Amino acid sequence: MGKMTSVCVLSLAAAAALGWAQMQKKGGPPLSPPAETSVTIAGKAISIKYGAPSVRERKMFGEGGVISKDRTYPVWRLGANTATALHTEADLEFKGLTVPKGDYTLFALVNQMPWQLIVNKQTGQWGLTYNQDQDLGRVAMEMSKPPAPVETLKITLTQTGANTGRLQVEFENTVAAVAFTVK
Repeated sequence: MGKMTSVCVLSLAAAAALGWAQMQKKGGPPLSPPAETSVTIAGKAISIKYGAPSVRERKMFGEGGVISKDRTYPVWRLGANTATALHTEADLEFKGLTVPKGDYTLFALVNQMPWQLIVNKQTGQWGLTYNQDQDLGRVAMEMSKPPAPVETLKITLTQTGANTGRLQVEFENTVAAVAFTVK
């Protein structure tokens, strides 16, 4: 009876894996679903929309990692699929970089420590389209490690004071964050 149970369990697991793979190809749930974070500070809304990839037992950062194979590497789109979009109703300041209210695309330079957050003026493009000439500017991010590996990319915007906030990126074994002020 033990052999028969093992064969049944393995058959069911194989069928489920095949079904999942076929669902991905035929319009099933996306591997990197859309995600969003937002915060209102001093009455002004700030939001980020991004694709949220999962590690799925792969190495993401560093030599040979999935991100190092993107054609824009060492610049990463801070997500998957379409470019990561920042919308702000207020002028922001990130460590001396003034970001006027409006729409931007966020990237990160990930082959050095600390990472550099890149605010880019080009919007609406696919995530692997990056034009450095469109950079509004770059700022160093604070780097740390999460208490446990982060399976799915998570970007958060949080309020830290009456007119201050924090943008944080968590993925795999990395946390990168930068403070900002609402002007």
